[in-house]
Amino acid sequence: MSDEVAAGFVRVRLDLSYDGSGFSGWARQREGQRTVQEELETALRVVLRAPAPYELTVAGRTDAGVHARGQVAHVDLPAEVWAGAGAGAGARGSGEARGAQGSAGEQLLRRLAGRLPHDVRVWRVTAAPPHFNARFSAIWRRYAYRVGDDPGGVDPLLRGHVLWHNRPLDVDAMNAAAERLLGEHDFAAFCKRREGATTIRRLLELHWERRADGVLEATVTADAFCHNMVRALVGAMLFVGDGHREPEWAGRVLGAAVRDSAVQVVRPHGLTLEEVGYPAEAELADRNRASRRVRTLGGG
Repeated sequence: MSDEVAAGFVRVRLDLSYDGSGFSGWARQREGQRTVQEELETALRVVLRAPAPYELTVAGRTDAGVHARGQVAHVDLPAEVWAGAGAGAGARGSGEARGAQGSAGEQLLRRLAGRLPHDVRVWRVTAAPPHFNARFSAIWRRYAYRVGDDPGGVDPLLRGHVLWHNRPLDVDAMNAAAERLLGEHDFAAFCKRREGATTIRRLLELHWERRADGVLEATVTADAFCHNMVRALVGAMLFVGDGHREPEWAGRVLGAAVRDSAVQVVRPHGLTLEEVGYPAEAELADRNRASRRVRTLGGG
């Protein structure tokens, strides 16, 4: 459970984005299933000429079809491999690689850009500070879910990122329902349970806005999410927004702490991981320990 990097290795942080349409999620799966992790690990192995892949740890393991604009991962590389990645890089202007830091990061960024498929991009490669863990150091994750309720459907140019709802939606009613879900609760009613895992989460933000183009956008921020949580929350909000339920219903579902058949898990393509937040470097070790504790309501 230690976050100490093994002697002779360097922990490297990668900031990346991807269009999830062509992937069976982030995590490696059985042969024949294309995943973001496999594409990125394969690209790293090729550009670093490694005999075997280096395993990535990610901030949020997105499901099949879910997109990411601000995903974060880390990988532990042998120190000589990290140093070799920048060999011969020389001094370069900061504008030549978006967000790159130092010659090793800049060179590895460029090599990955030439090897990765076009639906995965790495934007920044840096040596991580001590105790950094892409998953356990995170203090919040922010998602966006986008829905169109125009009776004619969704703009064809947005169809891969916006869900169509065939009834008009009341944003004020959806926000009234959302307010009842904020804070730390057992979100069992909105999660797919996993053996040995808690469903207690702190929901920091859940708010809907209608954009100028008519698309409704939900901003959903929490310290962590359990499986299907965002898509189930959105499904409940849509049921309120189109008049099937009153706003108070969402709070009653939450309080019952069991799955409600009226809560539909919406399709994944409207969901995007927008950003992951981390504490100051001095607080990373404490955050890692706190993240690994099994939570109970009331501060445990």
